[in-house]
Amino acid sequence: MTETSLRQSGVRWLWLALILFVADIAIKYVVMNNMGYGWKNSIEILPFFNLTYVHNYGAAFSFLSDQSGWQRWFFTAIAFAVTAMLTYWMSKLPAKEKWNNIAYAMIIGGAIGNVYDRIMHGYVVDYLHFYIGDFHWPAFNLADSTICIGAAMIILDGFISKDKAKV
Repeated sequence: MTETSLRQSGVRWLWLALILFVADIAIKYVVMNNMGYGWKNSIEILPFFNLTYVHNYGAAFSFLSDQSGWQRWFFTAIAFAVTAMLTYWMSKLPAKEKWNNIAYAMIIGGAIGNVYDRIMHGYVVDYLHFYIGDFHWPAFNLADSTICIGAAMIILDGFISKDKAKV
C-alpha cells in the first residue's frame, strides 16, 4: 500500500483509539489512587449508579474471573488479534467512511486499555457500577463501554447496509 493511500485510509482514525486509551488509563489511575477498594467503599452518584473500585480477573461481566490465571493471557491474545484484524480492515476502508472507522477505533482503544491493565496489574480495573434495587450489574469501565458501543455500531451498520441494498 502506498503512503498516499495509507494516509487516505481508515487508519487515520486511530487517533480516536489513542484518545480513548489515554482517557481510560487516566480514569483508572484516578480511581486506583483516590478510592478505597471494594463494594464497601462505593461512592453513590445517583440512586442507581455508584463509583466502585474493583478488580476483574476475567472478561466482560467477570467471565472466567474464577480461573487460575491463564485467562489473563488468553484475553490479552484475543485483544491483540482483534486489534490487528480491525487495524487491517481500517487500512482497507477509506478515511471518509466514518461510521465503521469510528466503531473499529472505539473497539481498538477499549481493547488496548484493558490489555494495558492485564499486563501491568494482572487484572482490569473496573469502577462503573449500575444497579436497580438489589439487582447489580457487574462493574465495568470506559474501555468496556467503548468496546460495546463500537460493536453495537458494527451490528447496526449491518442492518442499515442491508436496508440500503434493498432499496
